[in-house]
Amino acid sequence: MKILILNGSPRSNGLISRILDTMANEARQHHAEVEVVPVCRLDIHPCTGCMSCRSRHNCVLPEDDAQRTLAKIVEADALVIGSPCYWGNMSGQLKILFDRLVYGLMGESPKGFPLPLHKGKKAVIVSTGSTPWPFNIWFSQTRGTVKALREILKWSGFSVQGVLQKGGTKQHHELTMKELQKCKTLIKRLTI
Repeated sequence: MKILILNGSPRSNGLISRILDTMANEARQHHAEVEVVPVCRLDIHPCTGCMSCRSRHNCVLPEDDAQRTLAKIVEADALVIGSPCYWGNMSGQLKILFDRLVYGLMGESPKGFPLPLHKGKKAVIVSTGSTPWPFNIWFSQTRGTVKALREILKWSGFSVQGVLQKGGTKQHHELTMKELQKCKTLIKRLTI
């Protein structure tokens, strides 16, 4: 099994990165082939919104790390996406990546309805935010990030196997035993 982990955090030692490293190690213990992509280190030009990719099935912009990442998503059996919460949404660089990958995540019927291109694949979402729990969920902070990622995954055909949200990271910047166990549980759902 191939698991691709998209790390949307710009902080290589931040909580998202540590959670995703924990999940990567757990997946390797389940004999999965794992690749972690630090999205914020990728060279990706922003989408221009020309919509040409819908009919051409590729991006008109010169090849960059967006197309290379799409190839990895296509090859993967499962996806883990982690992002800190920025104003109730995913990090900007992760959003730029997904904007550029629309044509490789979902197709379009002749009447313009979305057609998922990754049916049968599984996914897990991880989000953290400084807004204390449970307000991070009530006020759509980490919940906003999760909602945005669920939307992308749903229309792409991925089945979300679970979510890990951690609020209050300013005061609680370590993983609890319960959160570590949830990392293991989520990876197990991907590998069975």
